[in-house]
Amino acid sequence: MEGSAADGVLAPLPGRCAFYVVKKKRYCKMIVGSGKTFCGEHANAGEESDKKRIPCPLDPKHTVFEDNLAKHLKKCNSKEKPKPIYYVKDINAGSASEDETIEEITIAERFKEELDELIVKLKTALKGMQPSLETRYQNEPLNDPKNGDSAFKHLEQQASILGNMEVLELLCPNRCYICLEFGAGKGKLSHWIHIALKAAVNVHFLLVERSSTRFKVDGKHKNAGSTFDRLQVDIQHLDLRNVPLLREKGLTVIGVGKHLCGAATDLALRCLFEHNCSDEDDEPPTKRLKPHQNEGACDKPVPSTEGRETGKKLIVSGLPIALCCHHRCDWRHYVGKEFFRQKGLGPEEFVAFQRMSSWATCGMRKFASKITEKTSEHKRDGEEEHEMSEEALPDTLKGLMSVEDREQIGRLCKRLIDHGRLYYLQQKGFKTSLKYYTSRDVSLENVLLTAVLTSI
Repeated sequence: MEGSAADGVLAPLPGRCAFYVVKKKRYCKMIVGSGKTFCGEHANAGEESDKKRIPCPLDPKHTVFEDNLAKHLKKCNSKEKPKPIYYVKDINAGSASEDETIEEITIAERFKEELDELIVKLKTALKGMQPSLETRYQNEPLNDPKNGDSAFKHLEQQASILGNMEVLELLCPNRCYICLEFGAGKGKLSHWIHIALKAAVNVHFLLVERSSTRFKVDGKHKNAGSTFDRLQVDIQHLDLRNVPLLREKGLTVIGVGKHLCGAATDLALRCLFEHNCSDEDDEPPTKRLKPHQNEGACDKPVPSTEGRETGKKLIVSGLPIALCCHHRCDWRHYVGKEFFRQKGLGPEEFVAFQRMSSWATCGMRKFASKITEKTSEHKRDGEEEHEMSEEALPDTLKGLMSVEDREQIGRLCKRLIDHGRLYYLQQKGFKTSLKYYTSRDVSLENVLLTAVLTSI
């Protein structure tokens, strides 16, 4: 029972609360008042106070004295804060009218004939597409002596992302890098991009994260010449046109994403292009960097964005996104609807392929000793970036479909979903590609989507 210690548990520390927290298997560590046994949060446990404590209506995880509720609600940290100027609810969610009613049917509930028909549709839709992905690894992983072996796989992935950016000439001066690492996490990817561009001028970083993050590396760059701004907002509600840094600097934007989980990839693409990518008709004139500005960097012309007014469209010149967790995609957010419809497919097939995509990773037991499975909704550096969620086979198929066949079908499902994203970007005027950017023993989610604006 919570509030009483189990046998063999040490007594509370002197001057600390005597309430035993069963979930944490220890005593509460809060300091108590003079002559008290329990802290304010657990005062009811010992009935030391005449005043009653009740759960806070804004956040029941903490309590408050009942007679002090009105005062507490005015200053409670869980009180909804005013929305920043760049917050526009559901601006990147996709049209609500596109949220078609879809009958949710699990793979296990389908008959063999239904599954066979879906697989035929999948393979038909992929006919004529690139049979295999190009492999492009960065040979020299980044080296940080402060990191141990557990962080090596992240360094290897970050190195390969940077290597691909260099090949695509996306490491340039006079740019603003928007880092969407679901979200920016601790900022490790932007940290290495900054190091790669330490000799470049006028480089800025905008890190997007929907929740607060501890142990960020942003502070290392306070006096480094580049600016590092963080936005605590969900990508779904972010209007880049109203971000102060982008309005003031007027720089061309490059999006960067490391393991944007499921629907977050589509939300990020909408965030970057749905409201911000300039149309061909109103594309501003381009200008080339002066020689001293362009030394040791890419030699591409930079779109002029000087004097841009509030709300004007941004210029996005390219992006690399490490893809992840296709089984967590969502039809409403998905940017490849037109591609699916051209293939004679709709939301029902999308949901089925989305579920079947988990087969690409759920059967990889041989990597269990190398990859730690995590199921946290928010992924952080130092953790595996993707979660493995297995859709069970129908009883009628057990024993008829091998693990290898399931993995192959799962990879084809991922490929089809990603080709819808490529089609979306191509319609925006981008040259696109899908590449294996690291080996599967480093990460099972090892595909990198890249896009470069063809008009620059």
